[in-house]
Amino acid sequence: MKVAKFGGSSLSSATQIKKVANIIRNDSNIRFVVVSAPGKRNDSDIKITDLLIALHTNHSIGISTTSIENQIIDRYQQIAEDLDIDVAIVKEFQAQLHDLLQTITNSERLLDALKSCGEDFNAQLISQYFNKIGLEAEYKSPEAMGIFVTDEPGNAQLLKESYAKIAAHKDSEKVLVIPGFFGVSKQRDIVTFSRGGSDITGAIIARGVEADIYENYTDQSHIYSAHPGIVKNPHAINEITYREMRELAYSGFGIFHDEALTPLYEVRIPIQIKNTNAPEIVGTKIVVDRGEVKKYPVIGVSGDEGFISVTIKRYLLNREVGYTRRLLQIFEDHDINVEHIPTGIDDISVVMRANQFDHNNILEELLEDIEQQFEPEWIHVERDLAIIAIVGEGMRDTIGIANKATAAFADSNISLRMINQGASEISMFFAIPSKDLKKALNNLYQNYFEK
Repeated sequence: MKVAKFGGSSLSSATQIKKVANIIRNDSNIRFVVVSAPGKRNDSDIKITDLLIALHTNHSIGISTTSIENQIIDRYQQIAEDLDIDVAIVKEFQAQLHDLLQTITNSERLLDALKSCGEDFNAQLISQYFNKIGLEAEYKSPEAMGIFVTDEPGNAQLLKESYAKIAAHKDSEKVLVIPGFFGVSKQRDIVTFSRGGSDITGAIIARGVEADIYENYTDQSHIYSAHPGIVKNPHAINEITYREMRELAYSGFGIFHDEALTPLYEVRIPIQIKNTNAPEIVGTKIVVDRGEVKKYPVIGVSGDEGFISVTIKRYLLNREVGYTRRLLQIFEDHDINVEHIPTGIDDISVVMRANQFDHNNILEELLEDIEQQFEPEWIHVERDLAIIAIVGEGMRDTIGIANKATAAFADSNISLRMINQGASEISMFFAIPSKDLKKALNNLYQNYFEK
């Protein structure tokens, strides 16, 4: 029995939705379908979710919402007409948007409620279309499915009791169509997962109904050993472990939401990455343990920009008991998430994502607190950093892995700002100037996969 999740590119138009319907019709094992909001139809198009966010922005600052609202409704109207289903439902969508804008006064609550409409409206349309073509289907809201979450707008976390409620639907004779991306709190407020959270919903449903496999449909047939937009024709991965995927997803692999791995990893449900436009291709499978570890000790290289580091130096710093704890407490007090902590005997660096300091004075306040509490010889802030990850289950048992990385950086004349090996020994992280990211990834790919 399968759960299938379809991303925004798979549901961007009536043509794409018809492809999805054919996939479901040709595979009777797919009993649960989790859907995203309509994505881009072309490079110049706008995702429905982005339009809904813009709708919230205009409403919040008192600008007319009519134009954006019309774009949203016209998009669903076009899909409904092209699928030849009753367009009366689109009038209901419009009424719902009006109701949300008029009745929800809390800005965070309104944003979550509006964002959820993208997936919710699409699920209702798709369910109608499935029934029209003879696929017995039923729309199920997250609340009806039992997806209850913590009350953190934009960052919902599943309540474990939800799995028992979801399990009650496992023997449904109809194909259940479920909107992704959001759940409901105990107070029945709509709360969204982080961006890309439809993957999370799919994983939750797969675990709840004890699926044999979770199929995740995108516009790509595989996960690749490097970003295909940066490295030309990278190696397609047949199998990758949960641990490897988590490390790569953290460092810039955007094909699969890293938080979606946890529910499935805990119960060992495999994930199959598939292409809606070429469903006959087997794709990449995410598993607990993979074969070919010796052949491919490194499974992939990835990189992500937008990091910043703060380094403090003081003589005999390492002799101060608790200095790391006290330093990290300062970051916690300012609600800053820390990514890496490379240390020396007299210095310590803290690497973070730079967007946490956008449009605020937190960095200045944080540096002032460090100065007061540690009285360092100096504090150095370095911006515009990229983090590169080299990942593979076979790294711990293969000699020379690190040498290939440092050789690639040296050949590219790239200065390393940090080297950090993960405690699991399946990953190494390097901080470099952001301007060198593409060059570094290409040279690393050459050293690990072509030479």
